[in-house]
This record gives sequence, structure tokens and C-alpha cells, in this order.
Amino acid sequence: HDALKLALRHTLASGTLGTHRGLPVTAIITMTLKDLDAGCGYAMTATGSRVSIRDAIRMASHAHHYLTIFDDDGRALYLGRSKRIASPDQRIVLIARDRGCSFPSCTRPATWCQAHHVTDWIDGGPTDIDSLTFGCDIHHALVGTGPGTWATTKTTARHRYPGRTLWHPPTDIDPQRCGLINHAHHPEEVLHPPDHHNHHNNNTGDTEDTGRTGDEEPRQPA
Repeated sequence: HDALKLALRHTLASGTLGTHRGLPVTAIITMTLKDLDAGCGYAMTATGSRVSIRDAIRMASHAHHYLTIFDDDGRALYLGRSKRIASPDQRIVLIARDRGCSFPSCTRPATWCQAHHVTDWIDGGPTDIDSLTFGCDIHHALVGTGPGTWATTKTTARHRYPGRTLWHPPTDIDPQRCGLINHAHHPEEVLHPPDHHNHHNNNTGDTEDTGRTGDEEPRQPA
């Protein structure tokens, strides 16, 4: 048993297994510092599975470690580049931040996704971490400038969920094109929603992000 594990570990570390969407064939696991310090809870893999912190620590003893810093609102550190294709480091940050496709209600994991420019590269959109998001192959193809296409923007600091991706449906679905956020990969947002008043008062509104009074979201499609 130990010999088989050693052989498999050496095979993974050999670098001969190719890549998937720019990353090596390996397990990518993210966890919070709080759970790591406590030694309990669950970590999340790039395929959407959960791993106990105890198992994640055991696996990490043979791994390359990446430290990604997020602010209190979950926004990732700035990481930009001048090329169109997102770097492997940026994909790792997106895995930790978005966890999967950011399209409303989509549950496809990060390994099924492309790095999508919120503002299209052709229109001058930068390949910076705060201007990228994950979109699965199906939903990434829905974004465009013509009729019947979706658009993407980022929420501002005043929004209930700052730094997140808003998907705006075509006018035949919603004439106001109000933005939708995907909470499928962030169940804690449903169980423990952030305090609305921490960002702005109900009376001020955040029409830049949602097109409505306040930052409430319309009911998401199934």
C-alpha cells in the first residue's frame, strides 16, 4: 500500500501528466486560515468536493503552497498581467475566490470553467484578477454585445457583496437587465448573509450595481 502511494505521488510530481486549462494535473485545495489554525472543518477542492482539514493538512505535506490574501469582503489581492490568457497563478486565485462558474445558480466547479474577462479583452478589458471571473463553457458562450446575449460587470464597494460578478440577462428576459450573483458556490452567504448596513443604508440605494433601490437581487433562474 505504501509503495503504491509512493509511486502515484512520484507520478503526480513528475510533471509528465500534462495540464488542464493551464494548471498541472493535481489536487488544488483551498481552506481558510481560521479552519487551518483550528485543525477542523472542511477545505474545498477545484472540482467542488469537500475535504476535511485533517486530510488537507496531510496532503499539503507533499504539496506546493500558495498564500492568497483576501480582504474582509472576500475580494482577492490584485494580480494582473498584460497577456490575454490568465496565468496559472490567477486561475488558482479564481479557484479560491469564485470556486466555480459565476453564472447565476450554476453549480459547475472550477475545473469546468474558463477565465472570463468581465470587460472583453477586445474592448480593452485587462487580464487582472479583479477583472476576471469563472464561466463554464456553456455560460461563457452566452456573453456578447448583440441581441439575446448576457453582459457581465463587477459589484462596487457599496454593494452587499463587493467585488463579485454580476450577470445581466438580455432584455427579453429582464428589460431592466438587473445583475444577478451566483450564490451556489457560497452557501454561507445564504445561511449567514452579510449585514446590509455595513455597506450602505437602505435609503441610499446601489443602482449602479443592481438597477434597483438598495442592493436586493431579483429571483434567480433555476
